Amino acid sequence: MRAAVFRSGEIVVDTLPEPRPAAGQVLVKTLACGICGSDLHARKHAHRMVELAKHFPGRKPMDLARDVVFGHEFCCEVIEYGPGTARKLKPGARVCSLPALLTAQGPQGIGYSNDNVGGYAERMLLSEALLLEVPNGLAAEHAALTEPLAVGVHAVAKANIRGDEVPLVIGCGPVGLAVIAALKLKGLHPIVAADYSPARRALAENLGADIVVDPARSQPYATWAEHAAMSPEEKANRPPLQALLPALKPALIFECVGIPGLIQQVFEGAPRDARIVVVGVCMETDRSEPMLGIMKELNVQYVLGYTPDEFAHSLRLIAEGEVDAASLVTATVGIDGVAQAFADLANPERHTKIIVEPWR
Repeated sequence: MRAAVFRSGEIVVDTLPEPRPAAGQVLVKTLACGICGSDLHARKHAHRMVELAKHFPGRKPMDLARDVVFGHEFCCEVIEYGPGTARKLKPGARVCSLPALLTAQGPQGIGYSNDNVGGYAERMLLSEALLLEVPNGLAAEHAALTEPLAVGVHAVAKANIRGDEVPLVIGCGPVGLAVIAALKLKGLHPIVAADYSPARRALAENLGADIVVDPARSQPYATWAEHAAMSPEEKANRPPLQALLPALKPALIFECVGIPGLIQQVFEGAPRDARIVVVGVCMETDRSEPMLGIMKELNVQYVLGYTPDEFAHSLRLIAEGEVDAASLVTATVGIDGVAQAFADLANPERHTKIIVEPWR
């Protein structure tokens, strides 16, 4: 089968052996697979990913001397079952799955593995127990957005929203947009979102942002403060010591960029007692001033992935039209176009989400 392969730091097209389903596994045809920002980072910082894997006993790091097939945002079609499977879904059924295989040695990831081929290949293996049938005739390229939406749903869930916060989303790439959509579903308003890209700011408004900020023209934290001002009643009801602080509603800040310096910028701009959720994946060593966090009593929550329930819920949200996933897709490519798509995604004015269709 053909696949776009990460080899020696580059994305190349090659032919790989056909996968064969083992016990509990299903052979599937990859219909659509989104290119994730983490894939772009992984191509550039693969050695860093391998180095950090040593901090997670039991997690098998990539061997960069061997091939890796990226792709963990996928929708597939059932082809063939392996032994020991219930076979509840007929061949031809469209499915999504968490990007993991269940094995006797424990769960193994799909997409950053030498052994488990990801969605940039014509065919791949999934665990039957993790399959979710795609409902409502949802298009494969939209069902493939379940995974990135689930990241936003999980980030908002981990924020432990009380209902009185004013959120600020820094970065309106796919992850930031997923966070905005999840905040809107929670009914939290106003949602303030910041990004340098006009195209991404427009998408942020489409997905639920009430106020969008161009950091080149306006300071995001000052704009947030304008829209987080307490009402006269709220201001009057504050305890005596709090009356000495600015009369602002609680801040809930989502860092969705994932490049060095962003967390420090958030620390500098955040008001006292802000809750910060770090969603962006920075793969480089970064620095921040702990004293800023101490003096402001900031609460920092790092998040990763999603739960199986959040993943299934995200698929339903897309299928039922609760989230306009289609607006994120800006292009589709075949396997031969993956390398160029990685380059094209560097320009946020051209693309937000490129979907790989390996069958093309």
